[in-house]
Order: sequence, then C-alpha cells, then structure tokens
Amino acid sequence: TWQALNAAWSQPNGKQFIGKLQPDLSAYVYSTMFGKGSAVPDISPVAFLVDRCENVYISGWGGRVSGNFPSAGVIGLPVTSDALKSTPDPGASGIGEDFYFFVLKKDAVSQLYGSFFGQNGAQLGDHVDGGTSRFDRDGVIYQAICASCGNTNRFPTDPPDVWAYSKPASANCNLAMVKIAFNFAGARGDVRPSINGVPRDSTGCVPLTIDFTDTIQEAPRYEWNFGDGTPNVFTDSSTVTHTYFNIGSYRVMMVAIDSTKCFPRDTSYVTVTVGNNRATPAFTTTKLSPPCDTFRYRFDNTTIPLAGIPFRPQSFIWDFGDGTPPLTTGPAPVFHTYKNQGTYVVKLTLNDTAFCNSPETIVDTIFVAANVKALFKTPATGCAPYDAVFNNESIGGAQFFWDFGDGGTSTSVSPTHLYTNPGTYIVRLTAIDSNTCNIIDSTSFTILINGIPTAAFTASPQPPQVNTPISFTNLSSSDAIRFKWVFGDSDSLLTTSRSVIQHDFNLTGTYNTCLTAYNTAGCEATVCTPVSNVVEPAVDVPNAFTPQSGDVNSKIFVRGFGIAKMKFTIYARWGEKVFETADKRIGWDGRFKGKLLPMDVYAYTLDVEMVDGKKLRKTGDITLIR
Repeated sequence: TWQALNAAWSQPNGKQFIGKLQPDLSAYVYSTMFGKGSAVPDISPVAFLVDRCENVYISGWGGRVSGNFPSAGVIGLPVTSDALKSTPDPGASGIGEDFYFFVLKKDAVSQLYGSFFGQNGAQLGDHVDGGTSRFDRDGVIYQAICASCGNTNRFPTDPPDVWAYSKPASANCNLAMVKIAFNFAGARGDVRPSINGVPRDSTGCVPLTIDFTDTIQEAPRYEWNFGDGTPNVFTDSSTVTHTYFNIGSYRVMMVAIDSTKCFPRDTSYVTVTVGNNRATPAFTTTKLSPPCDTFRYRFDNTTIPLAGIPFRPQSFIWDFGDGTPPLTTGPAPVFHTYKNQGTYVVKLTLNDTAFCNSPETIVDTIFVAANVKALFKTPATGCAPYDAVFNNESIGGAQFFWDFGDGGTSTSVSPTHLYTNPGTYIVRLTAIDSNTCNIIDSTSFTILINGIPTAAFTASPQPPQVNTPISFTNLSSSDAIRFKWVFGDSDSLLTTSRSVIQHDFNLTGTYNTCLTAYNTAGCEATVCTPVSNVVEPAVDVPNAFTPQSGDVNSKIFVRGFGIAKMKFTIYARWGEKVFETADKRIGWDGRFKGKLLPMDVYAYTLDVEMVDGKKLRKTGDITLIR
C-alpha cells in the first residue's frame, strides 16, 4: 500500500501515486496519491509534468483496457469548480470512459484542478493508444486523443466552428488535438511591437511612435522600460505607446506583474530600430501607344535612393489593381497590360529593410479606356456658402480641367469648390488623354446654389421678472417657412407659425436659446441668444373653465413655476376618475371617453414636488361651465 508522506492533500487508497525525491534520491520530500480507492487504477496515465512553480500535472484516460490491465474508470475522480467537464461519459462499460486532467499544488498542499474531457456516447471512450502529448514548463498542455471511435458525435471544441469538430463517417476513430493553458505557473508576458497598426513591425523613421502589447495579457500590472533613458512606466493596461525622438537601436523591456503567482514577475524583451534613412516611394505612369485601343502602360519608379544605400533587385512591390499577382522588382521601369478598360488603383510599395520607412506604399489612380469620356457626379443643389464635392467618374483620362461656372477652376481629379453666393452655375469637366482614340471629351452639369434665410428673435422680459413666462418674438426673414426653437432647458418646439412663443423655464438661470429658420429649399440659419429667467416655486389650479369657449379658458391646467414632478387627478361627483396627467402642459378639456361631461362641480387632487425639494398636496373643486 502506498503511503502519504509530508502531504497535506491525499486521497486514501487512491491508486495513482505521486512522489518527489530528494536530489540524491535518498528519501522522499513528499508522497501522495489520488483516486477513489478502487482495487485497480482509475486511469491509464498518459503524461506527467512539473511546471516551474513545482505544480504537478497528470493526464490519463479511464475505461476498457486489455483484460490483463483492468481499469476502474474515471467516475468518482475529484473535480474542481472550474472543471471544463464535471460529469464524465459513463461509456459502454458504465465506469467512466473519458479523459481526465489533474493538477496538484506544489508540495502536495492541495488539488489545483481536476476535470474530465471528451465527447459523450462513443462506442469506445476517449483514449490514447499511440498518440502523444507535450506539457511545457508554463503549465500548458498539448494532448493528442484517440476520439470519436465508432460514431460521428461532436467532439468538444472551442471555438465551436473549428476546422474539424467531428470525424468522417468512413473513419473508425479520429485524432483529436487539445491545448489547455492552466495559468498556474506564475506570471507570463510576451511583448510585441506594432507600428501604424502593423504587428511585429519594429523598424521605423524618427520620430517613431510604437505600440507595445503583451500578447498573453494575463497580468494585472506591467512595468515598461523603453531603452532610451526615459523613466520606467507602470500601467494596468497590457498596451502602451512610446515615441522615440533619436535614431538608434533600443532594447525594450516589459515586466508582467502578478503578485498572486508563485513567480510574480516575468520579463520579456524586444529590440526596435529607429532610423533616418527614409526613401519616399514615387512613380509616374505612361500609356504606350499606338494603337490607341491597347491598354499597355509603363510605370517609372521615381523613388530617389539614399547615398550609399542602393536599391536591390527586390526592393519594390507593384500592385496594378486589376487582380493580377503583385510584382516584386528593383527600381527599373515595369510594363503592364490591362485586359479591360476601367479605373485601377496602382500601388508601389518600398519593401526593403535597409530603409527605415519600409514598408511604405504610395497609391495612384489611373483611368484606362480606348476612348476618354468625361463623367462626374455632384448634388444638384446646395445652400450658400456651399462646399461642393465633385466625384470624377470619367472613363479614361490623364488630365482633368474643371470650370465651376463662377470663375473658379481646378486640375484636381475629384476637387471640391466653395460657392459663396447664391445662383445657378454650369460646371464643366474636360478630360484629356492623348493616348486614347478621341483624346478629349467634356461634359457639363448645372447646380443651383440657394440663399439662406436670416434667423432672428427677441426675448422679453429681459431682465426677467419673477414667475413670468418668457415671450419669444420671431424676427426671421420673410423667406423662412418653418422654425425650430431649442430653449436650452431640454425643451424644443417645431412650428411653421411666426406667432409669439411663450415658454416657462422651470428653474432660475440663463439659458442658451436657439432659433433655426428654414426656407423652401431646406437651407437653414441658426441664431442663439442667452435668455435669463427667475423662478420662485409656486403652484395653483383655477376653479372654473369653459370647454366650449374656444379660448384660453377652454382647458384647465395646473399653473405654477418650479414644478419638478406632479400628479393632477380630477374626479366626477360620484368619485369616478375622469382625468389624470403628470405634465403641467397637458390640460383637461372636460371630456371623458370622448364625450363632453355635463356642467357640474368636479373635485381634484394635486400632488407636487417642487425643484427645491418641497412636496405639497392640494385639493379643491373645479366648476365646468357650459
């Protein structure tokens, strides 16, 4: 019988034994066992590891084995709360035919981990009969498993849509591959640089900004040294950004820190290079003709090399934008023939680590056509001042000349142009390509630039009077047909009326009130003015109203200032509720269920909370007069 020695954790009579010997093999440091106490081993062990924190890892499988080597199965083996699979597959034998992973804490102090693993319902359970496994010192396992024997049931995969999650029906068994990181082996970190979003790029031109990232991202805290004499930086983030202002090579240190681990610090390094040997890529394009309907081009690389750093035969990569494979070459001119006319984005990339800006790409658009045809798009209308955007959709064209109809011109491919005055303008585009059959073509388009209205208003009384609504007088220009008021207190109003607007501000203060005026073309103008208001909390309810009068007395409202919340309820003579609102802007018109009620006296209750926090309740009578 195996004996537990110097072990705080063990399972008596377990048939899987673990022991640690003194360096000279003279005695045990500790010995322990695990298992459910069966007469035979529970599993067939497959792999064994001691990580750098001296935790012990074991994998194995239980189930049917040769009759000469009986197994008790994995049912009943200890699992932890974070197990990937807490209940094993009983299998055809009923004893538990699954894989099992076990981790014992240093010096047999406790069980760190226990889990079953594998599919359910196989004719033969998950096992190893010639597979392999690798456990590394960081507590990561790589396990091969003979799985899915006799069926095509899904194997547990993560993510679920991996390359293969079940075996072909034609196969008897399948080889499953599993990687699990237990994260028991101390803090881990691995620094990776990134320049302009390109991962692992570690070379650039001064001034150079680099993003450094821990690719493992398990540590709660980091220490960074950028190797350029700047102070160390401590962060809680796994990513940090640093800018280098001097040329040189710098060894960057990242320390991943986790005080809860047996090894609380893990250091990794990367070297970055900052240079000033920039070569800016550039090229020109020439169409070769005759004949004019052949789409053959010469691309001249005009990138200027640096003294003492010549370009090499593979310093550049051309992408002609038509789906053909990229061309790697030196600085000499290259030739390319396009099969079809169209618009192509040509890219030249400097891809030579002798230059600090590698890889750097320059892009140009060429228009390929047998006959040049001028085409462009732009909105037909705008509001002055209007910044018109012209989208050139020409077929072919090497040069473009724009006439915007107001005296302005441009030779840009797709320009913008500012129209400062209202009016009707004829825009003309002339496209020229001497290598096409027709050489030149032009087109025109008329755009209408509308004027904008003038927005203006006054507010009174200013200075304000206590508990007095503010009256807003609309003074906008006569061409404005609709308006938007924004009072600055989260309230607004859309209207086509120019009538005086009265607004109750609920709090004392100064509000930035804005009026936007729109004309028939949809052009708008906005003016804003600070408006002051003074409120002393007060509330009341009128005692009568005339629903059929058609004037301000045709509805009954709660009247007041500084009301934060309210509930206004009106009852008929026999206690039936006929109206209720929580908004002082909503009044009662004397109707209930669509019908005007008879002339009578109605009771009300009003519960109010004022802006100063004071709460009050009012009750009373309202006379409906018909």
